[in-house]
Amino acid sequence: MQLVCLDLEGVLVPEIWIEFAKRSGIPELSRTTRDEPDYDKLMKFRLDVLKKHKLGLPDIQKVISEMGPMAGAKDFLDELRGDYQVIILSDTFYEFAMPLMRQLGMPVLFCHKLEVNGAGFLVNYHLRMANQKKEAVQRFRELRFKVIAAGDSYNDTAMLDAANAGILFNPPQNVMDEFPQFPVTLNYAQLRTEIDLAAAGFK
Repeated sequence: MQLVCLDLEGVLVPEIWIEFAKRSGIPELSRTTRDEPDYDKLMKFRLDVLKKHKLGLPDIQKVISEMGPMAGAKDFLDELRGDYQVIILSDTFYEFAMPLMRQLGMPVLFCHKLEVNGAGFLVNYHLRMANQKKEAVQRFRELRFKVIAAGDSYNDTAMLDAANAGILFNPPQNVMDEFPQFPVTLNYAQLRTEIDLAAAGFK
């Protein structure tokens, strides 16, 4: 049995924090792990910024719902789910992702969770577990799935390496240079072709 695991941000939807920063007019929220490698420090900074601007979860979800998936993402995903079981593995949070998941037809999503207080403000975050993308793929393989994984960024490479077949989707040059073992795709047609080629190799 074959299973396709896809990253979310940069593959099916825009990078949520960067896009949210643009749409909300709060440039501080565009900081990523490239700017602050300590994820815990980065998330606490983000929560403080949201609190300072008095943005509660409903406000944030409204902005995110206006982003929409990337062009062609829903058609690609619909067709893929017609032929494969598909699970989205992401380091985002359910509370952020759900408006976009609804627009994608509610595919299965494994990610993390935010803590919201009674006033609707974000006060903390909770990871499902460390390295959850890689760990999920390893567990799927233990269940005897042949796993094909695709992602766009450095934080996806452990997942790609753990899969039976890993594919990069529209990655930055530094990721291509550092991980030449993974085929590179630049659009959904190429990604589907690589997924089908990988699947054919399992037979």
